[in-house]
Amino acid sequence: MRFSVLSESLSGMEATAKRLDLTGILVDLFGKTPPGVLPAIVYLIQGKLRPEFEGVELGVAEKLAVRAIAKSSGASASKIEEAYRDGGDLGLAAAAVLGRKAQTTFVAEPITVERVYETLMRIARLEGQRSQDMKVKHISSLLNDASPQEAAYVLKLLLGTLRLGVAENTVMDALAAAFTGDKGNRPALERAYSVSSDLGSVAAAAAAGGLGALAEFRVSAFSPVRPMLAERARDAAESVAKMGGAAEGGRGGEFAAEFKLDGERVQVHVSGGRVQVFSRRLENITPQYPDIVERIPGLLGADEAILEAEAVAVNADTGEFLPFQELMHRRRKHNVDRAVSQYPVTINFFDVLYADGRSMLDEPYSERRRLLEEIVRRDGGEGGGRGTGLEFAACVPMSMVGDAGGVEDALENSISAGCEGLMLKAPGAPYQAGSRGSHWLKLKREYRNELGDSLDLVVVGAFFGRGRRAGKYGTLLLATYDDTRDAFPSVCKVGTGFTDEDLDQMYQLLSPRVTRRKNPRIDSQMEADVWFEPELVVEVVASEITLSPVHRAAMGAVRRGAGLALRFPKFTGRTRQEKSAEGASTDEEVVALYRGQRKVAAEDAAGRG
Repeated sequence: MRFSVLSESLSGMEATAKRLDLTGILVDLFGKTPPGVLPAIVYLIQGKLRPEFEGVELGVAEKLAVRAIAKSSGASASKIEEAYRDGGDLGLAAAAVLGRKAQTTFVAEPITVERVYETLMRIARLEGQRSQDMKVKHISSLLNDASPQEAAYVLKLLLGTLRLGVAENTVMDALAAAFTGDKGNRPALERAYSVSSDLGSVAAAAAAGGLGALAEFRVSAFSPVRPMLAERARDAAESVAKMGGAAEGGRGGEFAAEFKLDGERVQVHVSGGRVQVFSRRLENITPQYPDIVERIPGLLGADEAILEAEAVAVNADTGEFLPFQELMHRRRKHNVDRAVSQYPVTINFFDVLYADGRSMLDEPYSERRRLLEEIVRRDGGEGGGRGTGLEFAACVPMSMVGDAGGVEDALENSISAGCEGLMLKAPGAPYQAGSRGSHWLKLKREYRNELGDSLDLVVVGAFFGRGRRAGKYGTLLLATYDDTRDAFPSVCKVGTGFTDEDLDQMYQLLSPRVTRRKNPRIDSQMEADVWFEPELVVEVVASEITLSPVHRAAMGAVRRGAGLALRFPKFTGRTRQEKSAEGASTDEEVVALYRGQRKVAAEDAAGRG
């Protein structure tokens, strides 16, 4: 398949902000794509080479790309860098300088998608002393045969700067339309994707066998399952009201209350003594937890299993749980052994998704919990348990509750144990992979106050700072996630709570996510100085939630023509890099918190009266 076909489609997608147009371009592209090339096309339009859990990264820096452009074009590095500074896009700079060369030379041979993809994979695998020179050679070989437009997209793919605004849901809409004849069949693709986390394989199956092939996807070890997400509950009474309809098929009754730990949610896969650990975003983070990998096989009464757990940092002297941020010290590529000794963890299991050939996704929570407690052996570590500096494994503590008083008691027990709240779960509910629903509720202590002030929000834009913040992002534009529209509506601007170190870190984290135009999934009436790909999630507190004529979160849900906004928002210092943008706080949660605070205000006013 000629790469020019793909580059034309990419150009068309970059030129539109309308989801229907994006879907139409993708349907047309998939129709032109040979079956064997389809997975590569699906990965490339998502800006990747393989599924996240395989951890394939290109690792191409701008300076190295400039060297390759210079080699192919004959232009000096300074000329290329000047064109880059003027246009702000190295891909376009490459197109410009290579375009001048193309006027006097002939393209040797048309390049294909297969050749580009194989070359990018080869570059990703290069290591060692000569790897940089070899990368330049491979990139230059592509640029030598590429048209200016093709060169631009080769560079965008290499540098990870392809910003199409295409979400997974849009890709699945297009695949459903192209290969099953109806966009309404997207749920079948979602089910297959939820158990495989590999959209390229799902695309290939849909193209080869339609709905029948999609139904063949099964849970298997080392292919992470997309996590089930929870809704938020503001207090015990709301928890009972919501969970009462979910428990026992709507008949009411008791439901499970698990301790909610302030750690990193992980998915642990075990088979034949081999262990892999995946993050909430389904990235392979096994190297960060060598202590867990070493001990897990001896703690399980199953040969093969997929388990969900919370990894929590602990104080080695006292055994007390430490905040989530302490655990992030393990997010490093070097000196991991030192991080392991300095930041010991506990591993606390709370669900089983697969065991010895049996998928547990469709089983009720009560059965999953029973099996979990059966196959996980409690272990205090050598020399006596938590606080020794060695890992500890157990099931997350759980009780059964049925009324507000029981929820309050469980919540107090959780907080007394150093946890941050509760996870409430309906006993009869299956595991809804990749979905958020009322079968799981999270209740944290800060949700119980009048302000309802803890939200995980997506950074979608920024405004440059002044004074001490000159040259940095002084204020961030934040958004919720609207799962009904697959969009990110703005909810506030935040400029307080940042230390100088925070601002430096934000600049480093956000700079690779800068886009030339606003992502079509971002819904904002504000015009930011800089727009970002909606990926980074941060935690924010606020004084209250108010109606807003400007911000678009929950637009029309409370009052026609008005959205909701945070008043006096403040950054807590926590970036939630383990969360995907789609895992951020939703419009529905913000509406619930708004109505809850209004209810408390009315009750207080009545009490004063």
